[in-house]
Amino acid sequence: MNPDFPLWLRASHLINFVLIGMLLRSGWEILSSLPRLWWRKDCAPGTEWLRFTRRQLPKEEGVYTSLMDEKSLSPLIGLPGRENVGLGRHWHGLSVMLWVLNGIIYVGLLFGTGLWRRIVPTSWDVVPEAWESLKMYVSFQTPSIEHYQPYDALQMLGYTFVIFVLAPFMMLTGVAMAPAIRSRYPWYVKFWGGHQGARSLHFIGMVLMAGFVVMHVGLVFLVHREYNLVHMVFGDVDTARYAQAFVIIVSTIVAVVLFWIALSYLTLADRVRAHKFLVPTTEIGRRIFLNWMRPRSAEQTTYTDEDISEFHWTNGLPPTEEESPEWIAARDNDWAGYTIAVGDGLTGTSRELTLDEIRELPQVSYIATHTCMQGWSATSRWTGVRLVDLLPERPEGANYVLVESYGLAQKMYDNRPREPFYAAYDLETVYEADTILAYERNGRPVDIHLGGPARMRVESNHGYKHVKWVRSIRWIADYAEYGDGRGGTREDSALQAFNGRI
Repeated sequence: MNPDFPLWLRASHLINFVLIGMLLRSGWEILSSLPRLWWRKDCAPGTEWLRFTRRQLPKEEGVYTSLMDEKSLSPLIGLPGRENVGLGRHWHGLSVMLWVLNGIIYVGLLFGTGLWRRIVPTSWDVVPEAWESLKMYVSFQTPSIEHYQPYDALQMLGYTFVIFVLAPFMMLTGVAMAPAIRSRYPWYVKFWGGHQGARSLHFIGMVLMAGFVVMHVGLVFLVHREYNLVHMVFGDVDTARYAQAFVIIVSTIVAVVLFWIALSYLTLADRVRAHKFLVPTTEIGRRIFLNWMRPRSAEQTTYTDEDISEFHWTNGLPPTEEESPEWIAARDNDWAGYTIAVGDGLTGTSRELTLDEIRELPQVSYIATHTCMQGWSATSRWTGVRLVDLLPERPEGANYVLVESYGLAQKMYDNRPREPFYAAYDLETVYEADTILAYERNGRPVDIHLGGPARMRVESNHGYKHVKWVRSIRWIADYAEYGDGRGGTREDSALQAFNGRI
């Protein structure tokens, strides 16, 4: 047996291969929901540095929603494919959790067993040796087997980079896109160039990781495969077992690829079943790493008025006459008849508040970056009243607050008629200082296409929890009694998670 390839090493290698494929495919599904990349913080039309669509964006705000830009991936490519970004995000979250856990165990055993020396160079001699190896590979030659102990110098540098640089880089840029991180530690997100900088860097890291996987698998079969395959399958040095190892490796790769594809089709076969499995499972990670973070947009000094975006994307279009004649009538009357019902859903009591009455309540103003789960972002100054200052005292048995809109969902995942938009918040979110009903943006009344005259701001969560065109706000006992029982319209219509902190 070869002590450089123990069973734990080979097992973690296979697990990593499975998880990397799940990560890449679910990441492509997320990217396809907004197939554009920016370095700018406001995602203005025509300023993308890279796009995977031929659609041209209109310059005017509010006429083109980000869901209109979504592309449909084949289930052979995306996980799960077919415009299911909610489920794609859940698969990505689960894959990340398992990938990080597998990586921690792998690195821990590397250092615990002393096998780190087989990957991490201990002498600067590795640099000129790697250069010589590179010249040989480029000239389509192969270093002799004596240079592999168990890897040659170039491979050692490559593995060191991927394990100790690229993998942590992907983790760090990935969490920088989480609203919980951004609203708590805005300096960290700004370090990466804002949300769009982190997103673009994460994409570049993905390209490097995908390229490494292709190159790595290719070299296994092209360079001294009679040794490589036996090492990887049996941990042995007997090249007489090469044929057996070749059959096992090829069969395993085929089985893993079929598994990746099967995950997509099994998910699409029953999306509700997949949602019921994925959301509670990934909630473990949110509960441990994110739920304790409280936003502090009103206290932060990282973002100033100079960071305010010139352009703001939107999702959802304002209510129409058919959808909400009350809202249309109030709009046409300069909001004179606009009211928001605030009360207690347990007893059915409520009171109607006008915009003037809402403006008389204690005011809060802060600068925050809005992010959509599809990937776009925009920074604005929001002004309004804290949700807790609007609500009556919490009655006994009330565990959530339900906010309803005058508008409807954009579309339902099962193509049923569009339903009124709503979102439920747990008590921790309700009492966050940055959970507000906003009536001004950048010192002016909130634009109609962005939810005017009043919309929710829930800075610890993605935009699908920020109800626009607010109609009513009330205490409730359990969100399971409303809609499909998932806690919000985007949870019902696009199978998002109730907890939108990442």
